[in-house]
Amino acid sequence: QVQLVESGGGLVQAGGSLRLSCVHSGHTFSRIAMGWFRQAPGKEREFVATVTSTGRSTYYADSVKGRFTISRDDPKNTVYLQMNSLKPEDTAVYYCAARSKLSGSTQAWDYDYWGQGTQVTVSS
Repeated sequence: QVQLVESGGGLVQAGGSLRLSCVHSGHTFSRIAMGWFRQAPGKEREFVATVTSTGRSTYYADSVKGRFTISRDDPKNTVYLQMNSLKPEDTAVYYCAARSKLSGSTQAWDYDYWGQGTQVTVSS
């Protein structure tokens, strides 16, 4: 029933910016916490950012803190990941995830639904 559709990935040079979008198909978006994860080849999926259902609280991985911003637009059922000052080590497939709770989580297993992933490639 629930579908997450991601967009916004692509190729960018180091220091550049991208904004990822994730549209949630359900009608309870305002009561669902959202998160972003990423996975590079040969590496485990890692936490990037999460936002509570209200949008009042956010939390970031240390590796992206100060560069990435997660936000949500409930009327559009959309969560965003604004990525600035991109580095080659940010290269990965980025996944949007939804959690049927009000609070966010840094743990992948806490999420119930996942997007298809969108590739972000940062060149040096």
